[in-house]
Amino acid sequence: MLLPLPPQSSKPVPKKSQSSKIVPSHHDPSEKTGENCQTKISPSSLQESPSSLQGALKKRSAFEDLTNVSFEMTHETLYLAVKLVDLYLMKAVCKKDKLQLLGATAFMIAAKFEERNPPRVDDFVYICNDNYQRYEALNMEIDILNVLKFDVNIPVAYHFLRRYARCIHTNMKTLTLSRYICEMTLQEYSYVQEKASKLAAASLLLALYMKKLGYWVPFLEYYSGYSISELHPLVRQLNKLLTFSSYDSLKAVYYKYSHPVFFEVAKIPALDMLKLEEILNCDCEAEGLVL
Repeated sequence: MLLPLPPQSSKPVPKKSQSSKIVPSHHDPSEKTGENCQTKISPSSLQESPSSLQGALKKRSAFEDLTNVSFEMTHETLYLAVKLVDLYLMKAVCKKDKLQLLGATAFMIAAKFEERNPPRVDDFVYICNDNYQRYEALNMEIDILNVLKFDVNIPVAYHFLRRYARCIHTNMKTLTLSRYICEMTLQEYSYVQEKASKLAAASLLLALYMKKLGYWVPFLEYYSGYSISELHPLVRQLNKLLTFSSYDSLKAVYYKYSHPVFFEVAKIPALDMLKLEEILNCDCEAEGLVL
């Protein structure tokens, strides 16, 4: 039996500020919760020297470092910006001294696509500590768009997470936990090749297991289009990511989701590997499958 979709929320979406100015990161996070809560993108994460930025990009953490001064952008912008950098670097060579510019420009393109009131070009030049001129940012924008053939309508996992959660009536805390799991993958190149829809489904599935909400699993299977057995290898990988992540070196996502506005979901311990295998085996037996 199909699970009926919940009615559209009548709650108004708060309007964003008309200005594109930089705001302090001590801006009260309680003003934006749930669906409307925005991620904060750090200027300093794009102000490192070319060599250190290259290392940061390899760890895929450069876009998520939280500092005292930050732009406020939606989660969709964050995911799309990272994806644009990935796709560009798959098809083009970027010199070390241009990586900073590449990251800032990718955010500029993503912001134009996702934000109601995107920051101006001069703002992105500013967060690069004026290492580049305005015309260089515009030229990089043209280069990125030409390399990608202007195809920037790229599916990102965040969109799928919201859809799946709405379909199975997931509460906000469980959805936030799945977002945390999914956002952790932005720091790892090993997840670049994963389909956005599959990554979102596996993140939500692991969150359901961690919250002991296994009775929602069949509905997730139906609405995502992935069988549970298809998702199990990725679920194991994600659980290992949570278990063995080094929070000493990659702190941004962990600290962000340790805040009360995000229900402190980062403090929820990952599943024990043996316990997870028991859960996966039970699911497979329920489907009449053998691992």
